[in-house]
Amino acid sequence: MTVPSKLISICIPAYNRARHLRSLLDSVFEQDFKDFEIVICEDCSPEREAIGKIVAEYQRLYPGFLRYFENEKNLGYDGNLRELVSKACGRFCFFMGNDDIMCPQALRHTADLIGRYDNLGVILKSYSWFRGTPDRVVQTVHYFAEEKYLSPGVEAISVCFRRSGVISGYIVDREEAQKAATTLFDGSLYYQMHLTAFALTNKAAVATPKVLVLCRDGEAPEFGNSESEAEKYTPGRYTPEARLSMMSGALSIVRALKERAGIDIVEPVMRDYANYFYLCIRDQLNLPLGKYFKMCRSFSRLGFYRYPSFYFYCVAGYLLGQDRCDALIKRARSVMRSSPRWGTAR
Repeated sequence: MTVPSKLISICIPAYNRARHLRSLLDSVFEQDFKDFEIVICEDCSPEREAIGKIVAEYQRLYPGFLRYFENEKNLGYDGNLRELVSKACGRFCFFMGNDDIMCPQALRHTADLIGRYDNLGVILKSYSWFRGTPDRVVQTVHYFAEEKYLSPGVEAISVCFRRSGVISGYIVDREEAQKAATTLFDGSLYYQMHLTAFALTNKAAVATPKVLVLCRDGEAPEFGNSESEAEKYTPGRYTPEARLSMMSGALSIVRALKERAGIDIVEPVMRDYANYFYLCIRDQLNLPLGKYFKMCRSFSRLGFYRYPSFYFYCVAGYLLGQDRCDALIKRARSVMRSSPRWGTAR
């Protein structure tokens, strides 16, 4: 059966968290822009039956908008993203985490950007974190104060690579994502960053200051149930080994980019990670000192020993603890936004 093409495919990788699915779908169907489809791929989770029932309910309420697929085996996070791209029919894929919420007018704003920029490969969103209910926003992430065009190649990839890590609101040209299909990075949990590097080799990006999605803070991770993830991740928490595996995966993607396209952004990407290294260790600050030191030493062996900011975050983070570090960073961001020079990607 031929599926009519849409401008935007909203791609939802589903694994458990059925309790949040209605809120997500409501936020999509309340959009004031209707040239979209929703594609959901359920990845053999224990809550498959509950998810299927909710999907069927929304298919009855909104006929013709929602296509649902149940994977024959657990593909894992990266494999399920690839599966979603293969099932999508829109010109662009707009990914949503299965527990997050789309902001009002997010799709209309996305369509406006697609219409105003030629040769667009990725849209870099702004987003917020919330706890409990969407009105309880705890942090908002903007990368630029104003809309910013990023040229294809080194500029666009260097800025967008690390900042593609949060899947909700990740927007990529579907054809480019299909061309990029590979199993090489399965288990990295960063397949979308591979898509970014691939798509922006020849296409441009645009960063928007408009908050497009609300991400739910505090949900335990579900990774570790597929063959590609089983030996790297423990469902329910991020271990030091998981964080190291994710970083190794990210670096393997940029090294592969150098081999494939001759674009060497290893140094800019590593420096970018080092400058914001707190994000890599934030959930590990309660480790016993010996385990924490061992983890930091493993990170240094990946090449971060060259960057003073790496040592600063490792030491200051452990001494101050998560709460005080979070408060200091929040205050620093507030000061940066009030500066007339604000506009450098963070």
